[in-house]
Amino acid sequence: MSANDYILRTESPIGLLELTGDGEHVTSLSIARQGHVPLEHEPERRDVILEEAARQLAEYFAGERHSFELPIALHGTEFQLSVWRRLGTIGWGEFLSYGELGVEVGKPGSARAIGGAVGANPIPLIVPCHRVLAGDKRITGYSGGDGIPTKVWLLDHEGIEHKTNRVPAPPPAPHTELELDYAL
Repeated sequence: MSANDYILRTESPIGLLELTGDGEHVTSLSIARQGHVPLEHEPERRDVILEEAARQLAEYFAGERHSFELPIALHGTEFQLSVWRRLGTIGWGEFLSYGELGVEVGKPGSARAIGGAVGANPIPLIVPCHRVLAGDKRITGYSGGDGIPTKVWLLDHEGIEHKTNRVPAPPPAPHTELELDYAL
């Protein structure tokens, strides 16, 4: 069987979710980006594993579930797998910095490589990559869904304190008399 023999789509507060599986494991989870998911032109082919994943995700979004009990299959480099295994141990409401994660997987000082592995996680939410922040709790990015707004929603949902890099837009400049005369 291949990694996406089965496909299930389900709505969530962060947009449409698309799960794939091989009949024995969840193999990917995609969060809609600008309303689109990767296999949207493929028909759904549900199985009991994906149905259970959808049920557990609904419980997560309702605040009733804090961890997932699902068979998953992760495929990547040994480095990526070590990062993803550690992500799976970060509990609800907890976070880890990229630097701490690097130290824990034996790659201190490799925050960029850690960020790349976190961003390549094929099963977000279930393998909770949204729980990784900069050392000062800043959100530096998110590859799922619509990016940082999706991560902000997930962190807020779990009560994880965070900061964003966003700077409020400056107030509009006042109009000059010349501009006002021209507009009339």
